[in-house]
Amino acid sequence: MPKLCCFVCLITILFQLTSLASSKREQVPTPPLPLSPLPSFSQLKWQQRELIMFLHFGVNTFTDSEWGTGNENPEIFNPVGLDANQWVNTAAEAGVSLMILTAKHHDGFCLWPSKFTEHSVAHSPWKQGRGDVVQELVNAAKARGVDVGLYLSPWDRHDPRYGHDLQYNEYYLAQLQELLTRYGDVREIWFDGAKGSNAPNMSYYFTDWFAMVKELQSSINIFSDAGPDVRWVGNEKGFAGSTCWSTINRTSLSIGNGSIVDYLSTGDAKGTDWLPAECDVSIRKGWFWHKSETPKKLSELLEIYYNSVGRNCVMLLNVPPNTTGLISETDVQRLREFGTAIDTIFSKNLAENCFVKASSQRAGKGGGFGPENVLDDDHLRTYWAPRDGDGKSDDHWIEIRAADEGLRFNVIRIQEAIGLGQRIKRHEIFVDGKLVAEGTTVGHKKLHRLENGVIDGHSVRIKIKESRAVPLISSIGLHFDPYWHPNRQSLT
Repeated sequence: MPKLCCFVCLITILFQLTSLASSKREQVPTPPLPLSPLPSFSQLKWQQRELIMFLHFGVNTFTDSEWGTGNENPEIFNPVGLDANQWVNTAAEAGVSLMILTAKHHDGFCLWPSKFTEHSVAHSPWKQGRGDVVQELVNAAKARGVDVGLYLSPWDRHDPRYGHDLQYNEYYLAQLQELLTRYGDVREIWFDGAKGSNAPNMSYYFTDWFAMVKELQSSINIFSDAGPDVRWVGNEKGFAGSTCWSTINRTSLSIGNGSIVDYLSTGDAKGTDWLPAECDVSIRKGWFWHKSETPKKLSELLEIYYNSVGRNCVMLLNVPPNTTGLISETDVQRLREFGTAIDTIFSKNLAENCFVKASSQRAGKGGGFGPENVLDDDHLRTYWAPRDGDGKSDDHWIEIRAADEGLRFNVIRIQEAIGLGQRIKRHEIFVDGKLVAEGTTVGHKKLHRLENGVIDGHSVRIKIKESRAVPLISSIGLHFDPYWHPNRQSLT
């Protein structure tokens, strides 16, 4: 009997310990609720690219024009030295992971041998009519691990079906199907509403086009003024608005509508759709290669970078191949300088060995949401989260504090955990108690290039003054930009 009592006691103790352990497991702190709308997996991957490349190439390259007439003879297209490997190597060395080619521009000339038109490379002298620029890019990109995107101009100045809604939309869909079934994975496809004032009236069946694209390649991102995955920023200068939300109301958008450019630039804090902005700009004045043009200065490219990537967008930089079929050496060199500059500025986080503290943290110390997360290498899935309902929104702050030697920097980087939604509406930055920068949205990345230049200090405090919900900061960086000289004109 005593043995039986001991056995029962032992079972009871084990049961209580098991229940206690189970209870503790149930109390593991959980992440905060996401704030809709949220990005898709493809949109998140796109956002993390930050810098991508456009390749404007076609008959315009050989006629020294921007908008072709559609009457060009395919015989003029003969890039005898075309080397897509050179294009891709140039891009990869600059940190580019996605290249978008103008498979067809407004002139209607196709850079692949489409069976639906004779106005293509198949009727050019290049490679005796057996060439395929799209395939050459796909092959070169695959070898370097770079992804490919395509632009298929809706406006077609050559095809006689243009202006006849049914016939042209059938033609356009047929070419879409060729491109999306013949060349493997396409990561982004570009649509726009560009056309001349004298172009025939034409209704594009965008809804049908988008549905076909998603049917053929479900993980692709579709770009247009109205998305549905990526939106135009509203200008071709490469600048986003100083306030730039990834959220917007798609019902307020339409393709080719010039009255919405300001809305496209800023987005909408109350937007019901996740539709981040892409900032397109050319390395030269024009979009196609012209012998008379030269690339932008390094200082100009960096200015664009800070106002696109540094404003929660992706920078789409056009680099046009020349008549030989190569990216010109001046452009190659400028891209190399640009990639080197970005690496020089951002490869070192001067805050990485600093102390970090915050106004509060979700679930307390050891709960997994502490301020130390902003200094790790994961800029998406780990983050600092203050306690829910912890006073007013402007009570939230996080501070980086250096050791005795202090810090010397001129760029401050802030990133949100956008996988759980974009939240921050207004913030301020103080160095040793002095206000040095202020801004509105943060999103994937906000870069403050300090107007007064280099600062020496010991503490950097970021105050969240207004937020749509509890702010979630995934990364903070302090960087030194040796190319930034606000008090004198750049010599580069």
